[in-house]
Amino acid sequence: MSKISNSIGGLRNFIGEVKAELKKCAWPTQSELIQSTGVVIFSVILLAVLVGVSDLVLMQVMSLIIR
Repeated sequence: MSKISNSIGGLRNFIGEVKAELKKCAWPTQSELIQSTGVVIFSVILLAVLVGVSDLVLMQVMSLIIR
């Protein structure tokens, strides 16, 4: 029974420490969060387009080589 009690006490201590550390964090404002999200979405779309175009080009090159 003591092991369970120690485990629960350790878990409570850990959760309390996590809460204390999260209060110390510098959280972004809503506008910063929206701007960062926009940058990420734009970057992902740009990367997807670049990968798609390079795939098409390499596919055409490979089809010329194979023929």
